[in-house]
Amino acid sequence: MWVKICGQTCAEDAVRSAELGADAVGFVFAPSVRRVTVEQVKAISAVMPQGVERVGVFGTGGVHSVAEAAREASLTSVQLHGGLDLDFAAQLGGALGPEIGIIQTLHWRVDEDAADVTQAADLIRQQLDAVAQAGRSIRVLVDAKVGSSAAGGTGRSFNWQAARDILHAHPGLQIVVAGGLRPENVADAVKVLHPWGVDVASGVEREPGRKDLAKVKLFIENARGVA
Repeated sequence: MWVKICGQTCAEDAVRSAELGADAVGFVFAPSVRRVTVEQVKAISAVMPQGVERVGVFGTGGVHSVAEAAREASLTSVQLHGGLDLDFAAQLGGALGPEIGIIQTLHWRVDEDAADVTQAADLIRQQLDAVAQAGRSIRVLVDAKVGSSAAGGTGRSFNWQAARDILHAHPGLQIVVAGGLRPENVADAVKVLHPWGVDVASGVEREPGRKDLAKVKLFIENARGVA
C-alpha cells in the first residue's frame, strides 16, 4: 500500500514521515493554509531520505511555470489539483520528461450544494474512463471536494460504497484515495475500495501544516495492516 503524507511545511515533519514509513510526502503550491514556496521545498528535498517521493500539488499555472517549479524544488512528481485537463497533462508530461511523474486529481463533490450521489459518481466514472483511454502513465487521486474550491485538506470523505465499483473498473490505473482519511478510518477505506494508495493531510495534523507524528505512525500502520 503506497502512502503519501501531504501538506508538509517543514523538514522535521517530512523527514520523520519518511522514517515512519511514508512512500511519499506532499507539498502544496496551490492556495491553501498549507501553501509553501519553491525555496522552502528545495531545502526540504535536500535532506529527505533516498527513495521517498516528493510530490508538489499545483492548482493552476502554465506548463513551463509548473515544470520549472518542479525542477527547482527537486520534485519527483507533480499532482494536478485544478481539474481534469488531459491536454495540459500531456503537454506538462512532455515538458517534465520521464524523470518526473504526474498524478491527476479527480474531485468527488460532497457538500450540500453537490448533485446527488449518482451524478457525482457518474462524473468520476467518465473522468476515469477518459484518463484510461488517454493511455498515459498517470496516477489518479480521487479526493473529496467541498463547494467551488479545488483545495484538498477538507477533512471530508466521499461515498466509498458508491465509489467501489467505479474505482475497480480500471485495474490498470494506479488509483490513490484521499479525502477525510485519518488513522481511525483508513483501514475501512482500504477494505472497501482496495486502492493502490492512500493520501492524507489534515487527518494527521496537530494544526494546519504541522504533523502529529503519532497519528502519522498509526495512519501508516493501519493503512498497511489490512489483510
